[in-house]
Amino acid sequence: MIKSISTVGSMTLLSRITGLIRDVIFANILGDKAAADVFFVAFRIPNFFRRIFGEGALSAAFVPVFTDYRMHHDPKEVSSFLQLMLGRFGLLLLVISAIGVVGAPLLVSIVAAGFLDDPEKFDAAVSATRITFPYLFFISLVAVAAGMLNTCGRFAIPAATPIFLNICLIGAAMALVPFMPSSTNALAIGVVAAGVVQLLFQIPFLRRERLTIRPRIVAKPEDRVGLEGVRKVGKLIIPAIYGVSVAQISVFVNTILASFLVTGSISWLYYADRLMEFPVGVFGIALSTVILPHLSRIRHEKTGNKFSTSLDWASRWVVLICIPAMTGLVLLAEALVTTIFYHGGFTANGVRMTALSLVAFSVGMPAIVMVKVHAAGFFAHQDTRTPIKVAMYAMGLNIVFCLILVMPLKHVGLALATSLSMFFNAIGLFVLLWRKNLYRPEPGWAIFLFRSILACLLMGIFLWQFRGDAGLWIELSITDRAVRLLGLIVAGGLIYILVLLLSGMRPRQLVMPEANES
Repeated sequence: MIKSISTVGSMTLLSRITGLIRDVIFANILGDKAAADVFFVAFRIPNFFRRIFGEGALSAAFVPVFTDYRMHHDPKEVSSFLQLMLGRFGLLLLVISAIGVVGAPLLVSIVAAGFLDDPEKFDAAVSATRITFPYLFFISLVAVAAGMLNTCGRFAIPAATPIFLNICLIGAAMALVPFMPSSTNALAIGVVAAGVVQLLFQIPFLRRERLTIRPRIVAKPEDRVGLEGVRKVGKLIIPAIYGVSVAQISVFVNTILASFLVTGSISWLYYADRLMEFPVGVFGIALSTVILPHLSRIRHEKTGNKFSTSLDWASRWVVLICIPAMTGLVLLAEALVTTIFYHGGFTANGVRMTALSLVAFSVGMPAIVMVKVHAAGFFAHQDTRTPIKVAMYAMGLNIVFCLILVMPLKHVGLALATSLSMFFNAIGLFVLLWRKNLYRPEPGWAIFLFRSILACLLMGIFLWQFRGDAGLWIELSITDRAVRLLGLIVAGGLIYILVLLLSGMRPRQLVMPEANES
């Protein structure tokens, strides 16, 4: 399990690094001005549907069913299931993509209603959205392929696939933007190209697993068992889509409200979210990607309390990694934003505004990762409805918090609202896992939390004393910023690890223990 998480984490780290390079280039070319707001809106719309029909909902519905078929059905039935699944799902994606291209003006008017007062900004967003929307078709099929490979224990390739999105966008920024009248349209072309490249990249690895099949829409008489699997995925994916939609609606509420704020607000939220998502992506996505097929197998094996033990192990890792990451992001927010983005078209005011957003987003980071882990406990039992109910309440709270906080805190209030609602989501999932007797925390949590909090506290004191103020970071050269920031991160990490060891925590305590076969 540790090896799988390390593999996914290392690939995701490489993906996040290339993503960071991409965002640095965006900050130089687009800055935090109108063009940046336009592109981020255009990119967010197909990404919204991608998360609904692709990664989130599909993984929750497809992986447990595919795992079941691989374990309990013959290869012909597995092939029948995959052929019909890909054929019908692909047709649905084509229809949705076509509707999205035609309905781009309506989508932009909903997602960025504030753009309606600026016709030039609105038209630019519509044009870029029409170009990017076909990305949904390709990236959703990429998600299907990733689900197959993950179920087969091949985690590295799906984790490495997003790197090609960043490479294509960097290529578009360098090769197309200088020669096209619209920088946002140039980047939009890069988005679609990335979808094609990502899908082609995974095909050879599917072939190695003998999973390259010809999609079919019409079922044959001998497809009865395979068709049952497709129907089961359909039943599971509908509530899963609804649940992911609920979560994404919160993101859209932020975008809608930010579109009415001063120009740059959408960009400040985007850049801050990208920095916060760095540790979430490297660790949180790696952990949740590996834990879902693992829990799905355990559920079928019915081996004592191993299911609960696995969830407990994953939860401890969330605390161990995310609490210090949150602490570092909060205390080094201005240093990070200045070092990474303060170049080219990015302004000093953009640094301050983005740093404030980062602090607000970072507070909720541990909850975001915990939600991914605890939701996997339900998905492994083919229960997609329970996480939805919790997400619905969390969405309602997020909207309430947004409306309350947007006036006094502007864009920072929108980020803080997201963090507060994610804590409610995480706590709700934990309570329901407890009530359904799916998770019982193992002994030793009190001393584990004490050690982790003590280590974070001492690390935080060090960072607070030596981080310097915002003016210092702006005055430093790019090289001096990078060296100073790297020194603080390394020193802070060493302090955290050293305090953990001195307080009695040992690496063997973090290895997944054997379950009691009772």
